[in-house]
Amino acid sequence: MITPQNVFQWCFVMTLLLVACKNNGPSDEPTPVIRLNQIGHYPASEKVAIVMKKAESDAFHVVSKETGNPVFEGNLVKVTSSTVPERETWKADFSSVTAPGMYHIQIDGVGSSHPIMISESPYDGLLSAVLKGFYFQRASTALDSAVAGKWARAAGHPDDQVYVHASAASPTRPAETVIAAPKGWYDAGDYNKYIVNSGISMGTMLSLYEDFPDYFSKSSWDIPESSNALPDLLDEILWNLDWMAEMQDPEDGGVYHKLTTAKFAGMVMPEKATAKRYVVQKSTAAALDFAAVMAQAARVMKDFPVLEKRSKEWQAQAEAAWTWAMANPHQLYEQEKMNEQHDPDITTGAYGDSQLQDEWIWAACELYLNTGEERYLEKLPDASAISFTVPSWSNVAWLGYYSLLRHADKKTSLAPLVTALTGTLEAVGDEWLTQMEGTAFHSVMGKDPKDFVWGSNAVAANQGVALIQLYKLKGQSAHLSAAKANLDYLLGRNATGYCFVTGFGAQSPMHPHHRISEADGVKEPIPGLLVGGPNPGQQDGCNYPSGVFDESYVDHVCSYASNEITINWNAPMAYLIGAMVAMEP
Repeated sequence: MITPQNVFQWCFVMTLLLVACKNNGPSDEPTPVIRLNQIGHYPASEKVAIVMKKAESDAFHVVSKETGNPVFEGNLVKVTSSTVPERETWKADFSSVTAPGMYHIQIDGVGSSHPIMISESPYDGLLSAVLKGFYFQRASTALDSAVAGKWARAAGHPDDQVYVHASAASPTRPAETVIAAPKGWYDAGDYNKYIVNSGISMGTMLSLYEDFPDYFSKSSWDIPESSNALPDLLDEILWNLDWMAEMQDPEDGGVYHKLTTAKFAGMVMPEKATAKRYVVQKSTAAALDFAAVMAQAARVMKDFPVLEKRSKEWQAQAEAAWTWAMANPHQLYEQEKMNEQHDPDITTGAYGDSQLQDEWIWAACELYLNTGEERYLEKLPDASAISFTVPSWSNVAWLGYYSLLRHADKKTSLAPLVTALTGTLEAVGDEWLTQMEGTAFHSVMGKDPKDFVWGSNAVAANQGVALIQLYKLKGQSAHLSAAKANLDYLLGRNATGYCFVTGFGAQSPMHPHHRISEADGVKEPIPGLLVGGPNPGQQDGCNYPSGVFDESYVDHVCSYASNEITINWNAPMAYLIGAMVAMEP
């Protein structure tokens, strides 16, 4: 359980870690060529470091920070990588070191690594911060210093006077009608709120609770609602769900695609970003993502007495959105075409999607699980046509399939489909296990340069989520170890040497593309936010140190293509860490 006590313990350990870094003599300064998880390891977990420089010999030593004495000697193993063959790496496996404590790796002719923590609870503080990252993204409220610390800020974007854009006009809500849609999370480094991207974020967070209710019903990380009758995870989800509920037109069930200003705000604090805000065009993708989230929320929260009535309302909203989508199956959000027809032009994030089969699948799965009505299954493909794609905002089918799998014992009529889903996921997981052995950093992430897209760190986290789903189904420890290896990748064992979560690790992002962190006058960025990660597309035109696919990252505020933060990247990171913590005895 995350409690103030073990958060304190985490802070104490991190203080020791930082002291250990600073107390190294000049000859013992940590070298960046030894890449490893900069946060910590469980005693029994696999522990691997990757060395990016040829050593004088094959030997490496694990040294106790407390005594200065070696506790383990191992041999470096050359890694043959097919993706970047000209780059040489060596693997140092120190899994046999299990005693809790602080260590470092020492290699003759190479140097000393960053400190290594082995602990019974290495990720509690990290999980608390990543989950609290959503609190720091809240719109329509001030963040008090008692909870937010030095990142306290004034309220911004009350969204109690939002205008219906001409593209969203209807007989009952003509253009310029004023509606209210407060709360919600700021989507990313900007101040807008998007239904489609909230969709995958909410589905992932609801799944975290649905998969591990015993753990998260007792976990707390100091948000304003921590003393109420609901688990903190559901309280945080409710902040965004309340906003989403207001994005549906009650007259017809359609859902506005986003709530936004006409163009992005400058690098100012929320209360200074006061441009007019609109709800923009209803779309089929928004309606289906909305239907899926509302149905899943209704199922997850219906057993809490204080939410019983609202759960019924969410279910009704989900069904109304489905009905609207059935009547408007091809209402795509095409921003450029919309701007040709309506003013003012909208130039913020489009989240446009022309392929909607995956949205139909997700919504159908969630609604079927709640109602048992066979009509929803008509939108699912034949079992023989099932294939796997790592979830993203534009490909959400497996969010629905994960839900079917977690409730398979209650829906025995779906046995052929469940068998196909399980087989597909198992085949993918086993292929990943084989591929990761040939990756430079001993992780599934890195098996294919195509994984390094905008938001590649979310690909890594969602690969981990898939492996955890497979572990829950089949119980094979190798799949859980592979998920942990992707967490190691995100926490520093990668080609950049960065721990990609703000506020954590010996080398973490200091300048994310995030308006609040840039404008608040605090040196350190808001902690607990996962940045996008290596992106060889480099769409922002910033000065990158490398064009190699897994090195294409720069810690600069200009880099929205590699260093922005978003809720749909934090969500799978929260799931990945949360699952690790919840499943560890």
